[in-house]
Amino acid sequence: MGSHILKKITMNNKKGHIVPGVLILLLASSCKTMNITRYYHRHQSILDSIELVYTQAYAQKPFSIEFTDRAFDRVSLELATDTLTYVYEFWVGEDRMQDTLRKYGYDTTAINDLITQMRSVDCTWVNNLDYYTEERKHYLTYISLWPRTFNFPFVNKKYYILTYFQQPQYFDSDGNLLVGRKLRRVRKINAEVFRRINDRVCYTLSDRFR
Repeated sequence: MGSHILKKITMNNKKGHIVPGVLILLLASSCKTMNITRYYHRHQSILDSIELVYTQAYAQKPFSIEFTDRAFDRVSLELATDTLTYVYEFWVGEDRMQDTLRKYGYDTTAINDLITQMRSVDCTWVNNLDYYTEERKHYLTYISLWPRTFNFPFVNKKYYILTYFQQPQYFDSDGNLLVGRKLRRVRKINAEVFRRINDRVCYTLSDRFR
């Protein structure tokens, strides 16, 4: 379809230039067709490590990590105490961040490792979410990706979301995540439908990163 449009516009343009509207259309098409499953498999070792390190560190003391700029140089940390949750923003590698983590009793090595790994795969947010199956509470790790490779002008910002479950999930014949084995209806997380990558990892494309 894209080549057909390009050929038609070029024939109508005496100079043979691609008009801006078609360029935007082609860029938007490229962005929409990014294969998040392929992205996951290409970076699987790092993404799986993020999930593992985060899950272990979160079990010791809850927190979340968010990058607040497109260059992945500013990081926001949500740190929990027994009574309050604090949100701090730092430059990556800033000494003040290390002091703050130590002040609240966090594993600085684990969090610094997470920040490094997240930057390497354009991971903009990692957090822990809860959900219920048959009245039992479960947890999952929620990872948002915003690949810089697909940051085109004039194209709406889209986030690629991965969810890591603690146990294998159920899916329909189209790969849509289901509520459970007995309740064969599609499960939504943050109002989004997720699809299968493997038994424990699902994905979706969203306008929101959280």
